[in-house]
Amino acid sequence: MPKFNYSAKNSEGQIRKGEMEASDKKEAIESLRKDGFWVTSLEMVKKKKTKISFFSGSARVSLKTKMIFSRHLGVMVSSGLSLSRALAILGGQEKNKGFKKVIFDIAEEVKKGVGLADAMKKYPKIFNDVFVSMIGVGEVGGNLEEILRLLSDQMEKDHKLISKVKGALIYPAVIVSLMIVIGILMMTFVIPKITKIFEEFDAKLPIATRIVLGISDFMSAHAILTVGSLIGAVLLVVAFYKTSPGMKLFHKFFIKVPAIGSIVTQVNSARFLRILSSLLQSGVSLVEALRITSDTLGNYYFKTVAMNASEDVQKGINLSEVLKKQENVFPYLVIQMIEVGEETGKTPEILLELAVFYEEEVTQVTQNLSSVIEPILMIVIGGAVGVFAVAIIQPIYSLMDTI
Repeated sequence: MPKFNYSAKNSEGQIRKGEMEASDKKEAIESLRKDGFWVTSLEMVKKKKTKISFFSGSARVSLKTKMIFSRHLGVMVSSGLSLSRALAILGGQEKNKGFKKVIFDIAEEVKKGVGLADAMKKYPKIFNDVFVSMIGVGEVGGNLEEILRLLSDQMEKDHKLISKVKGALIYPAVIVSLMIVIGILMMTFVIPKITKIFEEFDAKLPIATRIVLGISDFMSAHAILTVGSLIGAVLLVVAFYKTSPGMKLFHKFFIKVPAIGSIVTQVNSARFLRILSSLLQSGVSLVEALRITSDTLGNYYFKTVAMNASEDVQKGINLSEVLKKQENVFPYLVIQMIEVGEETGKTPEILLELAVFYEEEVTQVTQNLSSVIEPILMIVIGGAVGVFAVAIIQPIYSLMDTI
């Protein structure tokens, strides 16, 4: 569906700008009119091919790299360097070849008189809506260096948050993976040798032993089928996760599951609060800030609530009232503090303080996660060992007693 860049104004003189999808200009104008806005300009977004489209589409740029880029660009601009010159210097220093070409292309566009935000908009996989919107506001407001500092601080916090969660989950993931691999190897190569011992003595085996031996016999006789089935099951789960029903199911599970659920809630809350605060501080309207923030959230339910909130706030409903209807997603503390911010007129400051609180909570939870997961892993490992002991080792001892 075609995309349109639009600028519109309502009866109160409020100006609204952005990008929207519509089948044609008539539909776009009608959609804005329903929201109480009259179009002042409307242009279809043209897909332009550039010499470096390969790099712009495939260059993988880490959050840390973009953070450093923003910080250095802000320092250079504040020291008096022209924007195009600062970009050219940063492009020359960049080691990532794809990102280097993107920076040089942006520098050339800026040199021709194109705005920095408009130049960055061509690379949505590198510069998301949050980045572009804040840069655009900085250019209009004449405080680009301050916006770049705000952006780099935002990305630094985001990077730390993601690193902490990943670091906390690596240990249990490695242990579980090793358990699965060892279990498959035992069932395929070790247990079949023990089966021969039972067959030689023609022993009468307990049902648990017969079940384990039956599974082992099947896995060893159909090794390719077993491995193929496991790979197929993983691919099916991944494919189902990418569907809308699958995403809803898994994301609901991630919120509800003990230990992990609190981390998912706190991470998404912290990200929502900090990004929304940064956008509001930079001058973006609450409606637009909520829409942009929704695109940055990882969990489907948090994303949906933020997007719906954008639509409701545009109708004149307070954000706290909107979120009260979704208490099962956002923590009640978030709703209370947003309500206080609305009453005092200090919403961006309160959102930032609350973001810091939840980031500290994530730090605390991830530090304690290993102490919570270790007993669970020990119980699981102990249970697996117990099943093998009862099913395999006990019959062997019984055979030895009869000899």
